Amino acid sequence: MSRPFVVRATSRSFGRHTRAGVRLLEDAGCDVILAGPGGPWPEEQMREYARDADALIVGADQVTRNVLTSSRRLRVVAKHGVGVDNIDLAAAEELGISVTYAPDGNTRSVAEMTVAMLLSLWRGLARADARLRARVWEPMVGREAAGRTLGIIGLGRIGRAVAILGQALGMRILACDVAQDPAFADAHGIRYETLEGVLRQSDAVSIHVPLMDQTQRLIGSREMAWMRPDAVLVNVARGGIVDEHALAEALAHKRLAGAAVDVFEHEPPWDSPLLGFETVLLTPHIAHSTQEAMERVDVMVAEDVLAVLRGEAPAHPVPRGR
Repeated sequence: MSRPFVVRATSRSFGRHTRAGVRLLEDAGCDVILAGPGGPWPEEQMREYARDADALIVGADQVTRNVLTSSRRLRVVAKHGVGVDNIDLAAAEELGISVTYAPDGNTRSVAEMTVAMLLSLWRGLARADARLRARVWEPMVGREAAGRTLGIIGLGRIGRAVAILGQALGMRILACDVAQDPAFADAHGIRYETLEGVLRQSDAVSIHVPLMDQTQRLIGSREMAWMRPDAVLVNVARGGIVDEHALAEALAHKRLAGAAVDVFEHEPPWDSPLLGFETVLLTPHIAHSTQEAMERVDVMVAEDVLAVLRGEAPAHPVPRGR
């Protein structure tokens, strides 16, 4: 490298829990600048931060056309995670800027979190903990996972991992996906259904699709009306996929038994109607966040950044049409 490449990270996770990715970049001669606390940043702050960057490593910050054009040297935007709905992919392609992501780095972490949230809902763990801390001794009757039906919306990497964990608990798996894989489904005893079919037949529904135009408000009032009143909904994908107000209404009228939500349309979700329900388990967008996943994702992202800066093809480009 004739001069140091400048790699700026706005992702607050990159380099925070492990130095493996940072070391890869620094050992290759890059100048690595990590963002401080706070964020996501507004566009003007993103533009200023990216002004001299050859590469950006981003989290939830909005990477608009204006951000992409703020540096004439910018060659790659690497998403520290999976969802790329915050990046203007069309503008990046037009400008010749590569966009990469980390599609399998946190699969296991998200799948385990999904099952943990589901079991917590069925056993009422959050409520039991809160009541005991309030000095209320209230034995509760929960539900077992074995023999129940788990409906998975989106049978991609994470959806498949959730299905396998669910089967290990003795659950029957239904799935809905626009891109079906009959060989995988047959090998694992999974039955494909329509969205309506999955919602009507499942004791629990878990969402694992990306946020895009086709999935915006995918689960709204009509879809929740298809679900059983004793069913629960788990969303660790993206907040905009589930209509939070419709979910709150369904819970208020006992048309659903509960929900577990790790992602919100607006984060932090201080105005979310879901905050008022003890039948909802809420977490601050942490399904992906484990030590193991962070190291895998950091290394994956750093390797892709280096590949692009060296004029090579990255291992994990964002597929066209995302």
